Amino acid sequence: MAEVRLTQEGVTKYEDQLEYLKTTRRMEIAEQIKIARSFGDLSENAEYDAAKNEQAKNEYDIVQIENMLRNAVIIDEDALDTETVNVGSTVKLYNPAADIEMKYQIVGSAEADPMQGRISNESPVGGAILGHRVGEDVDVQTPGGTVSMRILEIAK
Repeated sequence: MAEVRLTQEGVTKYEDQLEYLKTTRRMEIAEQIKIARSFGDLSENAEYDAAKNEQAKNEYDIVQIENMLRNAVIIDEDALDTETVNVGSTVKLYNPAADIEMKYQIVGSAEADPMQGRISNESPVGGAILGHRVGEDVDVQTPGGTVSMRILEIAK
């Protein structure tokens, strides 16, 4: 697995999720399997099959998160440079065509959540503005065409 860029907040979130999956969720699924077994014939027991599938999915999720955390590169937000856009930067952008301002934090793809203002460094906007400075106009190739954006502010 390739390196995964995470903020400290992201690492904490994934560690908490991993702990939940290993403890609480495993116990819930074990209880579902126990109840399903009590229904009798396992060969035609849909509840048992569903619980076993849920168990497999849970174990897969655990392995995925463990691998992600093992390959995590933590973004040191205190060491960020506010001169140029980097992963971890919070950026205020202006779209003159739509006359709107947007504020995003640039994060690794594992933490991206556009609805929460967190976009991936691999997204069209995130990738286009990396390395640029305040006041620069950047052309962003989006699925809908080219959009010009001006960088108004870069913060940690």
